[in-house]
Amino acid sequence: MLTKHTIRTFAALAASLVLVACGGGGGDPTGSATATVAGVVKDAAGAVIAGASVSVGALTATTGADGRFALPGVPVGSALVVASAPDFDPRSQTVTLVAGSNTLDVVLAPADKGEWGTKANLLANNSEYALAEAGGKLYVLGGYPPQMGPNRTSRTVQVYDVAADRWELGPPLPEPNNHGMAAAVGGRVYLLGGQVTDDQNGLTAVNTVWELDPARGTWVEKAPMPTARSGGVAVALGGKIYVAGGRVPRGNDFAAYDPAADAWEVLPDLPSQRNHVAGAAIGGRVHVVGGRLGNGLSPVKSDAHEVYDPAARRWTAAAPMLRGRSGMNGAVARGCFHVWGGEAPTGMTPDHDYYDPRADRWASLRAMPIPIHGVVGAAYVGGLVWVTGGGTNVGGASGSLHNQTYKPAVSCE
Repeated sequence: MLTKHTIRTFAALAASLVLVACGGGGGDPTGSATATVAGVVKDAAGAVIAGASVSVGALTATTGADGRFALPGVPVGSALVVASAPDFDPRSQTVTLVAGSNTLDVVLAPADKGEWGTKANLLANNSEYALAEAGGKLYVLGGYPPQMGPNRTSRTVQVYDVAADRWELGPPLPEPNNHGMAAAVGGRVYLLGGQVTDDQNGLTAVNTVWELDPARGTWVEKAPMPTARSGGVAVALGGKIYVAGGRVPRGNDFAAYDPAADAWEVLPDLPSQRNHVAGAAIGGRVHVVGGRLGNGLSPVKSDAHEVYDPAARRWTAAAPMLRGRSGMNGAVARGCFHVWGGEAPTGMTPDHDYYDPRADRWASLRAMPIPIHGVVGAAYVGGLVWVTGGGTNVGGASGSLHNQTYKPAVSCE
């Protein structure tokens, strides 16, 4: 049975509590001086929160329709201010109050009312594979089988029917593949790049592109990528597939594939070279987050968040992740970019965060019940984020059969 973890308030919003002293001097030596605390309570998107409660000791104020509150008669000195509201995580902050007016603005994070669950197990416990969704089905492509051995890499294709909660084997890949990148356009599934053995430096990376038409059930080779690479991410947007990053020395590579024309276009480099990244399409732009800077199980992780605008043909920086991460996965659900899991030499990463593009802010949700890594590509289908398979221990030999799901409650729409 999956257990629910304690909701954690995220550190990034703690910096949003701003206290400004406006008046008062050294205080009244008789101890009779008091302070007034006033401000506005907002959510992560900047909208005011009416009906929020703000307390200092036994003193409590409730925000009005404009989100404002005022607490007069508070003793000067150190004070614990607690703010809460329905459907939001409570927030506390210790501040130093001076005699007179003190301004305190508070940002509250939505409470994590999302639900983790499980569905039918996979058929093969591979890891380090690519995943794409088309027509209500998930396609798990290749990966490492759990058995150690020379050049271990799989051609297995596993197909999951979301509506039926059922797995079946699909047409095997034309060649073994791990650390590939996958996406779907026009109901067809594309596997781009990857590598054909389990070398940790991408020396056997390929530039091949394979297309699967589920109606025909056969793989067809398409125009190759401009460079051979593995460990990047593929993002479908506007009928094209954008492939970003990869193992060194291909960590800056960025190109777009047009399935209709069966042609590639080399685009401006990803500013920060990285691999084992996550990506998503949000508001007509390509977002690429996190990753590791070296090959193998590099301990150097990135919190970079870079955004490509196809119309402007340029990259910009967005709010960095809450911490450097690699080997994680992500998907957009209800307008929020959810990112979960990952690995490092020190162990697995259970963190589950989301990015709100309206406010350009990250927030933390409950940790994953079963932390995983080694899957690139995810889906939000049927009201669920599909957290399918993945390794449960550091390294590529820990693939699992788990088919976890997350039903999000938070909305960024």
